[in-house]
Formats: sequence, structure tokens, C-alpha cells
Amino acid sequence: MKQCSLFILACLCTTFLLAQSTDFLVLKKGGKKIQSFFKGSNIQFTTTTGAYRDAVITAIKNDSIFLQEFVVQKLITNFGTFINDTLGSFRYAYHYRDIKYFSKEHKKFNLFNSGASLFGGGLLLTAGSSVVYLTNKEKFSNTLFFAGLGGTAVGYLFTKIASKGITIGKNKYKLQYINLSVK
Repeated sequence: MKQCSLFILACLCTTFLLAQSTDFLVLKKGGKKIQSFFKGSNIQFTTTTGAYRDAVITAIKNDSIFLQEFVVQKLITNFGTFINDTLGSFRYAYHYRDIKYFSKEHKKFNLFNSGASLFGGGLLLTAGSSVVYLTNKEKFSNTLFFAGLGGTAVGYLFTKIASKGITIGKNKYKLQYINLSVK
């Protein structure tokens, strides 16, 4: 009885060992892991040639990443609601060193959207103050005009700071290929 249970346990262990993912990519900043990419996970990046990809990883092997990107279109139904319809898909293969840039994900506070709002509001306030200056100089407020200019400048700086993503090779970011396949 003990031999039978040991045999079943050995078979289960080898089954689990064969089910491991072979290769994967690790994004690191200064030696600390930020994110891992496996087969089946979604990845968004820009290549060294400038192509943007938002795709599913179908395989990672031999220093290459194989992707499938789906073309999705929103369609309106008879009831006035929208559904997503998949029109087709494209397959791509890239060497992992061709990945140049990852965009940052905003989880809590979105600096880019806040900067865009501040920029737009400051621009409207500056334009409104300029119209008041041209039409009625007595009601013109220097404080509002310069507050609008300041809001526009700060909003512009916020959008520039937030638009910087993760560039591989700069700011200590490194993409590492991990090969676990048995040869």
C-alpha cells in the first residue's frame, strides 16, 4: 500500500514539474523586480523602431517574445448598447532587446490628467482675463491673469513629468530574459 501511494505521489510531482512555465521576462529597477511577463499575460510596450504593441504573450523562447494582438471594434446593438467585436488578430515576434519603452500605469493619482485639467483651466483663465483687459481695463485683475499663466505653466510641467514612462536602459531600468527551459 505504501509503495502504491509513493508511486502516485511521484507521478503527481512530475506532472506539476512539467506544467511550469519555461521562459519569462523580468522588468527590474536597480536590481529590484517591478514586473514579470509570462506566457498568457498582457504586455504594452513601444519598440526601438517606434511600433506600439498592446498584445497577449503567446510564447517566450530563445530570447524572443511572441505576441498576438487583437483588432477590436465597438458596435452598437439594436437596444442602443455597445458590444466589442473582434475583427481579427495579428501575430508578432520581437527579440526582448527590441523593447524600448513601457508606459507607467496610474493606479491612484493620475498626474497627467490633473496636469491637463490645470493646463486647460489656466489657459481659459488667461484668455478670459485678456478679453476683460481688452474690453474693460478697469475690471481687469492682474492676480487672475498671472494665476492663469501660473496654472498653465504648472499644468504643462505636470503633463511632461507624467508622460515619461519606463525607458529600458535609463534610470536603472533593465529587462532581463530568464531561460528555464530544459535542453
